Parts: sequence; C-alpha cells; structure tokens
Amino acid sequence: VPIMAELKKYVSGLDAEQENIFNDNFSRYRWKQIRRKLKLDDFKFHDLRKTFGSVLAQNGVSTAVIQKLLEHSSPNLTNKVYTNVDPVLRHAVDQIPVGDWL
Repeated sequence: VPIMAELKKYVSGLDAEQENIFNDNFSRYRWKQIRRKLKLDDFKFHDLRKTFGSVLAQNGVSTAVIQKLLEHSSPNLTNKVYTNVDPVLRHAVDQIPVGDWL
C-alpha cells in the first residue's frame, strides 16, 4: 500500500527487517494508552482504516482506487462501509452559488 510522503522519513528509519509499521511490540495496551491520551476511548484500531478510506473519498479519490487500496473484492463494500460521504455531499452542496441568487 502506498504511503503519504510525510511518512516516508519515518518508515525509512525503521529496522530494515521490520515488515510492518505496527510490529509485534505494538500491543493492545499501547493502543489503549494512545486512545486515552487523545481522549478517543471508543476509537477502534480498525477505525484508522475507515478514516483512511473516508479521507480519500472526501478528497475526490475514485471508489475504484479506494477499493484497490483497501483490497476489497467489491466496490459496494467500499462505498457502504468505508466511505463516509456525508462531508463530501456537504461540500458539494456548499458549492452551489446561493449568494448569486439572493
């Protein structure tokens, strides 16, 4: 999966033999600490994946691309579960030049 340019430096500094960003030492306890510190007690690790898909959709990335990045077998799953389109719809509505009509 491609990563953001900002993360390239971080990832390049990891141990060359480490295959995953979140290695075996990244425990449920550590994730709980992070959530508490950020006051996100109900946030699940899988929510990061959902947020990733939603942010891509909000920035105009096609469903086909998001589906491929998330390795989904169906675009319906991508659209139904992983893309929160409400902000996208809000942005689309905000583009209507109402001021010109008033």
